[in-house]
Amino acid sequence: MRVTSPLVPAAMLLCLVAILAAGRYGPVSEYVRQVKNGPSATIAFDNDNPNASGLKQWIVSEAKKRYEAPVNAVVDRVWKAIPGYSGREVDIEATYEQALGQGYREAGGGGGAGDGAFPWVYKELKPSVSLRDLPASPIYRGNSHKPMVGLMINVAWGEEYLPSILQTLDEEKVKATFFFDGSWLAKHADIARDIVQRGHEASNHAYTHPNMSTLGAARQRQEIAKTEGLLTTKLGVNNRWFAPPSGDFNQTTVDIAREQGLQTVLWTLDTIDWKKPPASQVIDKVSARASAGTLILMHPTQTTKDALKGMIRVLRSKGLTPGTVSETLSEERIEEPK
Repeated sequence: MRVTSPLVPAAMLLCLVAILAAGRYGPVSEYVRQVKNGPSATIAFDNDNPNASGLKQWIVSEAKKRYEAPVNAVVDRVWKAIPGYSGREVDIEATYEQALGQGYREAGGGGGAGDGAFPWVYKELKPSVSLRDLPASPIYRGNSHKPMVGLMINVAWGEEYLPSILQTLDEEKVKATFFFDGSWLAKHADIARDIVQRGHEASNHAYTHPNMSTLGAARQRQEIAKTEGLLTTKLGVNNRWFAPPSGDFNQTTVDIAREQGLQTVLWTLDTIDWKKPPASQVIDKVSARASAGTLILMHPTQTTKDALKGMIRVLRSKGLTPGTVSETLSEERIEEPK
């Protein structure tokens, strides 16, 4: 039987003590401290997710704060049909790849190249209920979560003011929706084509500018269909909206428009420009009353010609983006202006 010398265990114990002392007090201690506290510490010592970096974990944590739920379209007791608005969530993998590509390495978004904002990448979350899912209802405004305002210009006369209005829209790089009276469009298709070629939206304002609620169903159908035909044949547009003349309509109007694939749209804020108020009064009105989702009604008048630039600039100063009815009523997200 082989007998182990009592000196062997004693020697092994002394070696173990020496190793531990070196790690705690000797030159190895600095290395151990750096490994524990360095950039890779999260990876090395994270028992929950040992494969994730500190940067990625920070992105996952921050993403929860940046989540915005989608808003469904509804029929409101006062405002009738209100469109939905898409939500958003952070695309974790795409954001992580973007961050690495821009030189970010640290949790908290530090270490990136340059002074730009952290490169968040989002996925849009569509609402489960859209305008098309609602029963036929008029629309008076967009969703209050969307920082956009729709510009509506109803055209049945006033073509002499259109060149100046169009010039202002071009200079400000803004698109609007022009609702054409059919009898006007039949006479001025060249002007309407120019409007469309500039990138503006063309829509339906009936044919003879009648009070729709006073007409029977057959005549209402004719008023809408005749102008819709001109929009297709003269302008080549695929229209989505019907604006009843003078804002006069009944449920029959809304139902017939829906039959023809159109939503009935009115306004939130009326400039009453046909009464010829001073431009400053209209600008002040827009400044005081316009908010996210507002639809602003105008006509080609001297007042609108003089007020339009100021209106656009005051809207932008309020953090709102002016645009078409389709853009404003769309579910698609728009980021607030910087």
